[in-house]
Amino acid sequence: MISPATMRYIAPAFFLPGQIERIRGTEFGPPEEIIRGLAGGYTSEQSATWGLRLTDVDLLDGTLYTSKGAALLRSRASSIPLYTRPSAAIGRATITESWMGNRWFGMWLLDDCLRGLLPEGDGSVVRTRARPTDHQRDYEHRLGISATPVDDTHFDELFAFGDEGHNDGKRDRAERMRHMLVGPLSVSRHAGVFLLRGKSGERRFLLNEHEIAEKLSTERGFRVIDPTTAPLSTLIEACAGARVVAGVEGSQLAHGMVVMPPDASLLTIQPSDRVVSVLKVSTDRQGQRYAFVVGDGGRDGFRVHWGEVAATLDLLEA
Repeated sequence: MISPATMRYIAPAFFLPGQIERIRGTEFGPPEEIIRGLAGGYTSEQSATWGLRLTDVDLLDGTLYTSKGAALLRSRASSIPLYTRPSAAIGRATITESWMGNRWFGMWLLDDCLRGLLPEGDGSVVRTRARPTDHQRDYEHRLGISATPVDDTHFDELFAFGDEGHNDGKRDRAERMRHMLVGPLSVSRHAGVFLLRGKSGERRFLLNEHEIAEKLSTERGFRVIDPTTAPLSTLIEACAGARVVAGVEGSQLAHGMVVMPPDASLLTIQPSDRVVSVLKVSTDRQGQRYAFVVGDGGRDGFRVHWGEVAATLDLLEA
C-alpha cells in the first residue's frame, strides 16, 4: 500500500434551477449516478493506492497478459489468432499508463501523469502509447517523466499501480504536480480563463462558443485561449492565476485544472445528451468548486444562454 483509503466529502456543484431537468443522456455512468455526483452532499470512500508487482507478463497488441487475467492499455490494432510469446524480453520494468489515459488527453494529464509521480519499481519505465503530442512532451519534461516506447514484449517482472481512488495521497501528488508546473512563475490573480474547444476531440460543438468567449472577455475580464494553438507556457501562466477556469466540458480543461489555484473554480458547459461528472472528481479531491450549465441541443450542436453562464458565475462569486 502506498496511500491508504480516504473518506472524501462530495460537495454540491453550483448550478441554476432547472439544469438537472435538462439532462437527456450521460456518459461514464448511468444518469442517477452522474446526477448524484453533481448534487453532492454526501461522503464517499476513496480506495487506497497500491503498488503491484506482476510476474511473467506478456504485452501483446496493447494488452497485458498474466496467469491471472488481462488488462487493456490501448485499443487493439489487430486481432491475434494464436497466443504466442513475444520475441522481445525485458527483465524488470514499470508501467504507469492506462487505457483511459491513452484514449483521452485529459485522463492522461489528470491520472496517468499522477501515476508517473509515484515511486517506481526496479527497471526502466515503459509505455505502449503512440508518439506524444507537443504538449505531452512539454508536460513530461516539466514533470521529469520519461518512458521508453515498447511493442510486444515479455516481462519477468512488471511494476504497475492501482490508483483509481482519489485519496489524500493522490491529492498531495496533484498539489506537488501543480508546484512543479507553475515553478518560479510570478503569477498574478485574475478573473478567469475560457479555454476554447471548437471541434477538437470528441464532438461537443458549442454553436455560440465565440459569443460566450467574447462576453466573458468583455464583461467579466476573462482571458480567452485556444489550447490547440497556444504553447504550454501560455496556458500555465494564464490558468495558474485564474479564479475560474471555464469551457465546454472536455480534455482541454485539464490544462487549467492541473495548475489553477486551490481556491479556484471550474465551470463546465455541457450538451444535454452527454453530461458527465468526471472532472468534478478532481475538484472534489482538491477542495475546489465545480459549476455547470446544460445547453439546449446535443453534442453535434448545442447552445447556452449567456445570461445563464453569467448567473452561474454569480453563484460562484457569492
